[in-house]
Amino acid sequence: MKKVIIAVLVLVLALLTSCSGTDETQQSQSPDTGMKTESVEENNEMKPITMTINDEKVEVAWEDNESVKALADLVSDSPLTIDTSMYGGFEQVGSIGTDLPSSDINITTEPGDIMLYTGSNIVVFYGSNSWSYTRLGHIENKSADELKALLGSNNVKITLYQP
Repeated sequence: MKKVIIAVLVLVLALLTSCSGTDETQQSQSPDTGMKTESVEENNEMKPITMTINDEKVEVAWEDNESVKALADLVSDSPLTIDTSMYGGFEQVGSIGTDLPSSDINITTEPGDIMLYTGSNIVVFYGSNSWSYTRLGHIENKSADELKALLGSNNVKITLYQP
């Protein structure tokens, strides 16, 4: 009689466990025992990246691509500060310090565009240029004049981090 009660309790416990899963769990059949086990799915959502230019926080609409995912991974543990140089009277460019995945295409940029150049340089535009880049994002809520004031005089410091 004790064995029957224990077997029923084990069955009830197994049923309760299999019914208590949430959307964040995934049930799979264990090959050894035939009993159901649960494992948590990994959250594939990228944490947001925050950008500052000379310590001024700017709002960025980041692209959903492999380059931005790799950039997010790069700054997940510690901030990345990039010293940039003004180039051509329309952009600031600086080395990321490593290569990121890229999928360059010929693009005509606009003020506020953030691009990856040659896989290892970030370029932030306050003017326009046509070249082969991988799009990373775009600075939002800043006019062309505001971007030129922020980026168009001397070299700037860009910091990327995850809050």
